[in-house]
Amino acid sequence: MTKRFIATFVCSALGLIGAGGFALADTIARYECNVIGTATPEPLGDRNGHGVLAVQYSCFAVDGVMKGAVFTGTNVTEWDGPKATYLFSGGVHRLAGGIAVSQGTEGTGSIVMKDGKPIGFETSGKAAFKFASGTIAALSGKAFSLVTKPIGLGRFTLELTD
Repeated sequence: MTKRFIATFVCSALGLIGAGGFALADTIARYECNVIGTATPEPLGDRNGHGVLAVQYSCFAVDGVMKGAVFTGTNVTEWDGPKATYLFSGGVHRLAGGIAVSQGTEGTGSIVMKDGKPIGFETSGKAAFKFASGTIAALSGKAFSLVTKPIGLGRFTLELTD
């Protein structure tokens, strides 16, 4: 009888911990993204390598609590040679029964080279969900970190973490 009670208590405790959201990973979403259209830098003309780049992209969440979500976003960066600073970023996350809008608050990036040629970019920054409703309403107001890494021509991963 005592062994059954202990087993029941342990299983119940583990079930409550799982339901309470204790997770090993802090991943909100790991998206695989594709650039929409052509991302062409616009030179500012004041010095070589100084320009603005606007990128639109579409993503699908392959992991995290938002697995299955679709994200469409825009990012505008100021480039000074191979280094970038976010000027604007944000987008809309759509998941069955829910929607969220995120806005970047800060970020930097750099060009990734392979065999002397640019193959993409990597960035990191901070953002927040400015609005969320439905199945993902709990994300509203939540701040998060983000990291992007290239995975191919016009493709990259975008990871959102606590």
